[in-house]
Amino acid sequence: MNILAIETATTACALGLRSDDGFEVGWVVDEDRRHTEVLAASISRLLREARLRARDLDRVVVDRGPGLFTGLRVGLATALGLSEATGCPLVGVTSLELFAHASHDSGTRGTLVCAVDGRRGEVFVQTFALDEAVTPVDEPSVARAHDVAAKWVGRDEPVTFTGDGVERYLGDFAAVARGVVDHQTVPSVAASLSLGATRPPVARVEPLYLRDADAVANFTTRVRP
Repeated sequence: MNILAIETATTACALGLRSDDGFEVGWVVDEDRRHTEVLAASISRLLREARLRARDLDRVVVDRGPGLFTGLRVGLATALGLSEATGCPLVGVTSLELFAHASHDSGTRGTLVCAVDGRRGEVFVQTFALDEAVTPVDEPSVARAHDVAAKWVGRDEPVTFTGDGVERYLGDFAAVARGVVDHQTVPSVAASLSLGATRPPVARVEPLYLRDADAVANFTTRVRP
């Protein structure tokens, strides 16, 4: 199966490709929020390196969030455009589950808290139980980074923290006595490719924003009496 994975939920833009003939690569294209400028050209380059055309793709997997609003829009629009142009099915994954599956693949077990940087001092967060499988414990939500870490301070329970939100607010999470950090900054395209190979395609991938875009929130703040 020829699978393309598109990752634009964080400041980084990343791609993954797995082909029928065993070619597989994961590539962080850019780390400075230039998703619009680099994504389409990078997909073309990656397909050329794999000696594939867009119509050879069997699935396109895209991170639907939560994450940075503009980046998500670029990734989702690109994935939808590829799907409509080629008839290739779409698969949606979340940034939080990609962090969780990457931790699981690296050997982490037990309670895992994944946090994606949401700016404004907030993170998009979800807790997972990692044993033989990766199981969500709760739903994705948005919270202050300090409050997420504070819930674990003083608990006599081991926990692992991961995600670019943890790296952004490392001082808060490192203060948890029974906590350890699995250092990840980009949702895993390797995990995206693996999930994309087994997860059923969907007719449409819906974004998981969890809150308004920064521009909307700032406008609301300015006009509030």
